[in-house]
Amino acid sequence: MAKDTNHLAAWRTFRHMTQAELAEKVDTTKAVISNLETGARGLSDKWLRRLAPALGTTPGMLLDHNPNDLPTNVLETWAAIPDEQRDQALKVLQSFMRTGTDG
Repeated sequence: MAKDTNHLAAWRTFRHMTQAELAEKVDTTKAVISNLETGARGLSDKWLRRLAPALGTTPGMLLDHNPNDLPTNVLETWAAIPDEQRDQALKVLQSFMRTGTDG
């Protein structure tokens, strides 16, 4: 992935938001959102922590995953889980993972 490449624009459109709407949610301007999306302005940790919750995702997902390449039903279900219950939900999901045994 090229320097400053991210999936911010894809997540914004996935959530059916305009640049202006996202800017309002994170208390900035449409121009700043545009610069972050194009890489003209770096997507710092500070910006990742501000933008991810507004887009119903995590900072790592903004950097590494285009939401259009992921199972939409899983993303929507996860986003609907209240923050205080996500640890429990993650443990339930992890219980379905194979442990390396065939039994």
